[in-house]
Amino acid sequence: MKIKLLVVGKTHDRDLAGLIDEYIKRVNRYLQFEFEVVPDIKKAKHLPEPQLKQKEGLAILERIRESDTVFLLDEGGKQYSSVEFSKFLQAQLNRGGKQLIFVIGGAYGFDTAVIRRAQGKISLSKMTFSHQMVRLFFVEQLYRGFSILRNEPYHHQ
Repeated sequence: MKIKLLVVGKTHDRDLAGLIDEYIKRVNRYLQFEFEVVPDIKKAKHLPEPQLKQKEGLAILERIRESDTVFLLDEGGKQYSSVEFSKFLQAQLNRGGKQLIFVIGGAYGFDTAVIRRAQGKISLSKMTFSHQMVRLFFVEQLYRGFSILRNEPYHHQ
């Protein structure tokens, strides 16, 4: 199985991008992982929020195949401990399928069409984080999850 993280917009901070790249390399030791950027919508500042979400939603949906399993990273999603998340990952791998996609939307969240397409939502915390930071937190948790599954010493309980 392949895992993809779809994100809206570039990571602007070089230091943050470097950390994300480091964890992407680590995750790729376990399975094929892809980090894909959905380009920012042009002239987004001039669009009303619902229209911006719709345009971002269409751009996200263009990158998802019918056979893909999709989970959204959303503050209203299900929360997992790191160990629970590793079990979730194992369950997804056991289900089979070609590609598991996680999506980090834009600043205003997801369009209803994207929500309807997803199999579920995952929340990293009750706190609100910038969409830039969530990228790092999520790829680190992917790495942590796979290290837990392999009984490697990265995670301590």
